[in-house]
Amino acid sequence: MAIKIGIITVSDRASAGIYEDLSGKAIIDTLNDYLISTWEEEYKIVPDEQGVIEKNIIDMVDHKNCCLVVTTGGTGPAKRDVTPEATEAVCDRLMPGFGELMRTESLKYVPTAILSRQTAGLRGNSLIINLPGKPKSIRECLDAVFPAVPYCIDLIEGPYLECNEDIIKPFRPKKNKT
Repeated sequence: MAIKIGIITVSDRASAGIYEDLSGKAIIDTLNDYLISTWEEEYKIVPDEQGVIEKNIIDMVDHKNCCLVVTTGGTGPAKRDVTPEATEAVCDRLMPGFGELMRTESLKYVPTAILSRQTAGLRGNSLIINLPGKPKSIRECLDAVFPAVPYCIDLIEGPYLECNEDIIKPFRPKKNKT
């Protein structure tokens, strides 16, 4: 059975069809590079509306059984950027280390990375991660945090994600044999 992963692009213009969603496609391409496990995406493009973002995250986790939901866009300081607020509103617990590491990684490329408000959190047996909106930044951020994602999903009793270790090496502690 395929593992389900949610991808949500948050963009007023992409949701209105003004331009093509390259960011969501960048997430899908990156996950296809990383994962050996059979997986299928639940993919949505939504406007920068907190209630709509919350509804789609909840639907992907609670009804579509996605073990991972990755959002792109809406993480900056503009008034319409509300993805972190939507994520925090629907999560049981926050995972601030993801945002911290993504900002640290992005600072290697642009000084404006400090303006990003990406976050991550847990809802039930699912991990939700907010990524920036630029395709190049998506890969940089996922390269930084994804080694921890499979083990996080293990710990919250989600499915086992198997990775192409030539591309990305997940970290799972070795179990002591007693």
